[in-house]
Amino acid sequence: MLTDSHCHLASHQFPTEEIPAVIARAKELGVTRMVTLATSLDDAETNLQLAQQHPEVFACIGIHPCDVHETPDDYLESLEPLAQDERCVAIGETGLDYFHPAPEGWTDEAYHQRQRDLLSQHFELTARLGKNIVIHTRDKSGEASLLDAITIYRRFADRVRAVFHCWPYSLEQAQPILDLGGLISFTGIATFKNAAQVLAAAKACPTGAFMVETDSPYLAPVPHRGQRNEPAFTRHTAQAIANARGETLEELAAHTEATAASFFKFPS
Repeated sequence: MLTDSHCHLASHQFPTEEIPAVIARAKELGVTRMVTLATSLDDAETNLQLAQQHPEVFACIGIHPCDVHETPDDYLESLEPLAQDERCVAIGETGLDYFHPAPEGWTDEAYHQRQRDLLSQHFELTARLGKNIVIHTRDKSGEASLLDAITIYRRFADRVRAVFHCWPYSLEQAQPILDLGGLISFTGIATFKNAAQVLAAAKACPTGAFMVETDSPYLAPVPHRGQRNEPAFTRHTAQAIANARGETLEELAAHTEATAASFFKFPS
C-alpha cells in the first residue's frame, strides 16, 4: 500500500535483533516496502545485507555529504560492486550539506568542494549503472546547497532521475527539479504545525512528482514527534498529505506507489 522511500535501518537506533519487529509494525500499518539508505562505506554493506535478508526491504548505496572528509579517493572501488546488486535500487544518500561546519583541518570552501566533487562522481556512477539517485541538501540559511545540487543535476538530467528527499521548501523552489524530470519526497515535517510551507508544497505538488518517506530514525511525524521514527509512521505523513490534497489515503498511496516503482525499478 505504501513505500517508505527513505529510512536508515542500519542506524544504531535500530538494533539488528529489532529489525523484524520494525518491519512487522510497518506492514501492520500498510507500509509494505522500505528503502534503507547507506551514508558511508562503513554501513553500505550492512544496508545491502538488510535488503538481501528481508523481502520488504531494498537498499540505496552512497556517501552522505557529511562523510566526504573521511572517504578515501578510491571509494568507488568498494562502492560500485555493492551498487550493482539487484537489491540496490538507487544511488544515495548523497548530496550537499552546508549546514554543518567544516571538520577540523578543512575550510568551508574545501569541504563544500569535496562534497560537490563526490556528488558529481555519484551522478556519473548512477548513469553508468542505469539507476537513479537520492539527494540530500541542507543549509543554515538560504538555499545555496539546493541551488548547487540542481546545477550539478542539470548536467546529468538526460541520463539520471533524482529525488530530493526530506523536502523542506516551497513548491516554487522545487520547480527547477520538476522541470528536469526529478522528484521531491516528503517526511514527517509535513505534519509539523510550524511547517505550513511544506504541507502547502505537498498539497500543490503534481501527482507523480513526489513520494513519502520517514527518514527514520529521525523526524517522527505527529502524533509521534520527539520519539524515534520508524517506517510504520509513513502512514501518518501520507494521511496528513492526503487530507491536505482532498484525497483518500488509498488514492494517495496508489499514485505515490506508482511513482516509487517507476523511480526505484524494484526487482520482482
